[in-house]
Amino acid sequence: MNYIENVYICLAAPMLVALICMQSSRKRLILFLLIGMTCCLLSSYVSTFLTLVSGETPELAAIEIVPMVEETVKLLPILFYLMVFEPEKEIATTAAVLIGIGFATFENVCYLTQSGAQDIFRLMIRGFGTGAMHVICGVIAGTGVLYMWDRFWLRAVGTVGLWVMSVVYHAVYNLLVSQTGLPAWAGYLIPLITTMMILIYGKKIYNRGLQRFREE
Repeated sequence: MNYIENVYICLAAPMLVALICMQSSRKRLILFLLIGMTCCLLSSYVSTFLTLVSGETPELAAIEIVPMVEETVKLLPILFYLMVFEPEKEIATTAAVLIGIGFATFENVCYLTQSGAQDIFRLMIRGFGTGAMHVICGVIAGTGVLYMWDRFWLRAVGTVGLWVMSVVYHAVYNLLVSQTGLPAWAGYLIPLITTMMILIYGKKIYNRGLQRFREE
């Protein structure tokens, strides 16, 4: 049996110490990573409960239930942060990405405790693929914050639309990596290819949008 709560405590303890020792201006980064890990822990509880209640097999639950739960739990802290603290858009976008990184980090550690660390090549591919997938979902949410949050009529519609986009992207990834052979490799590569495209083209789009909002 894997006690993910114990894993969480071991990973969260040094972060909590860092929150006490670091300067206030930098605590935010550690806090968002910790929130991402906490979201992963909570998602596992909710997904397991819904899987048992619905009677779905773990394979189907990974495609039909897990993406909706995980993307919802990751989005809620961002919405809370926006509505309560009203941060600058750059900070909110960074928060969305860091929450995705913290989520992916904890998920990969739990996978290691469950499956072992013998096959380093496969673990590297899965680690980069899963990490990129969660970060991309964070980028989707962060981009929505940048482009939609100042327009009140777009907030609800845009948030739901971006949530659906993240869920579909996540579900497609889980569907492919649950297979064997070429479909699994395609699933692992899709987030990496998407990341490369974002690095090439996304920065220009992001800067244009940011400049436009600053001018307004």
